[in-house]
Amino acid sequence: MTENQIGFSESGAQRALDQGQGVLRLAPAWVPRVFSTPGRRLRLHPDDYYDFGKDRGGIDERWLSSPIRADNGPATGPYEGLSLALDPDGGLLPLDELIAHLGADLIGARLWEQHGKWPVFAKFFDNEQALPFHVHHRDEHALPLGKVSKPEAYFYPPQMNNVLGAQPVSFLGLQPHVTRAQLKERLIRFGEGGDNRITELSFGYRTQLGTGWDVPAGVLHAPASVCTYEPQAASDVLCMCESWSNNREVPNELLWKDVPHDRIGDLEYVLDLLDWELNTDPDFVRSRQLIPFETSTSLAEGRGRFVESWIVHKSPTFSATELTVAPGQTVTVQDGGAYGVIVVQGHGSIGPHAAEATTMVRFGAPTQDEFFVSEAAAGAGVRIHNASETSTLVLLKNFGPGNPALAADLAAIAG
Repeated sequence: MTENQIGFSESGAQRALDQGQGVLRLAPAWVPRVFSTPGRRLRLHPDDYYDFGKDRGGIDERWLSSPIRADNGPATGPYEGLSLALDPDGGLLPLDELIAHLGADLIGARLWEQHGKWPVFAKFFDNEQALPFHVHHRDEHALPLGKVSKPEAYFYPPQMNNVLGAQPVSFLGLQPHVTRAQLKERLIRFGEGGDNRITELSFGYRTQLGTGWDVPAGVLHAPASVCTYEPQAASDVLCMCESWSNNREVPNELLWKDVPHDRIGDLEYVLDLLDWELNTDPDFVRSRQLIPFETSTSLAEGRGRFVESWIVHKSPTFSATELTVAPGQTVTVQDGGAYGVIVVQGHGSIGPHAAEATTMVRFGAPTQDEFFVSEAAAGAGVRIHNASETSTLVLLKNFGPGNPALAADLAAIAG
């Protein structure tokens, strides 16, 4: 893929939607990070993890159904992080422009009227070491910057984790007794160089594959060295709080990356980014851990042919499921809203598209593993076929805010 192939056209948008029967095929969106070392589980060719070039860092993220561009400093490319839909006649359509043109015809009237955009996306992040301890802004701090808050959630797919990396422990939140003064003291040490040892104020949680965590905006976190599926709000706002990670110092500018110019150097502003009640919740595990549960549709209709489970279900901003189709089966699955989908195991078809989990892909090459499903197609039901007689077909699906099916399933459990 080259940039001269990228461009929006109304005819291309309608052609992609019509020929895909409401299911768009997406090209992979790779994102480098200077503060991390790739874990090399993204199924990218081993020679290609540094193909963004010198000083850009290694590719340790793949963004999925992304309507936004990455915020990676002045060297960020014009389409970096943004998903691109494949026009059946050739070329690539920027997803943000496609959504702006198709509007409710793609994401549904409810989301279009409430948000005027697709307000979420998902990603795989994949690091050899744990990420630095950091926090994402809440709306009260993000909106003045022209950004939005960034709640997120994690799910650890076994298919992407043949190894767990060097530190499969996530640090989340703060110990209940930690004070604002204690945290400020560690932030002061950030500017002094070396390791400010800020995660000593947190708890570390060993990774359990097939589970995950809900991480609202304002909660400190240092995700483990695990290839992680991460649904989240469509934002790239952050504040790094740990000065030493991946066996090197974290650049000072990442502490002040999303701080108003007149507040740079003001640690009180950084402390105000935190939701103190959520960070110090004494019942943090029960409040924030995500244990999958089967959807009501799956329980009623699966019958050994498919199983679908809610894997992200505690955030009002997004949700996600894992759909497993048994060998040789063809199923039609209905959903109450548009969604992005990635194939992590097996091969077959999704709607009219051939679909297969990627085993290895070259940087810039297309794949057949990622799609975006319109609300109309989701409501009518998408036909999914597992072409293997021996292996399951496994899909991860991420939805926008206010998923009615999740609301009904949670109400049924509560009732």
